[in-house]
Amino acid sequence: MAQEKVFPMTREGKEKLEQELEYLKTVKRKEVVERIKIARSFGDLSENSEYDSAKEEQAFVEGRVTTLENMIRNAKIIEGEADTSQVSLGRTVTFTELPDGDEETYTIVGSAEADPFEGKISNDSPIAKSLLGHKVDDEVTVQTPGGEMLVKIVKIS
Repeated sequence: MAQEKVFPMTREGKEKLEQELEYLKTVKRKEVVERIKIARSFGDLSENSEYDSAKEEQAFVEGRVTTLENMIRNAKIIEGEADTSQVSLGRTVTFTELPDGDEETYTIVGSAEADPFEGKISNDSPIAKSLLGHKVDDEVTVQTPGGEMLVKIVKIS
């Protein structure tokens, strides 16, 4: 039997997924079923775009429910370790881009809760992969889609 993928995440990240799952099961499913019911009342289903749209949404919702259940079932909670000596999953890292000094701060999380707009990057991202295991004052070459950049780690928390 194939081994299931493990989804590393914070407690907050898991709670957020559980809330989304609850919403989909208790609210969204009912809304979609109601849309399907209304669309059926329009008659001929073969040329009924409202029905087709509602069925597509239903398929999306059910797919998302399955995905969330799998992620929650296989979640591995990232414990907040006291060791901030090196970059690791769950840590927030601040680095300065060399040579011009642009400072950036990211929290490295599992892919399930990555949100770059919130400053949370996936441990599978090129930046995180490059930084993992390094310490404050280390200079690290980061591979990005735009090419390489050299950064210096300023702070780990």
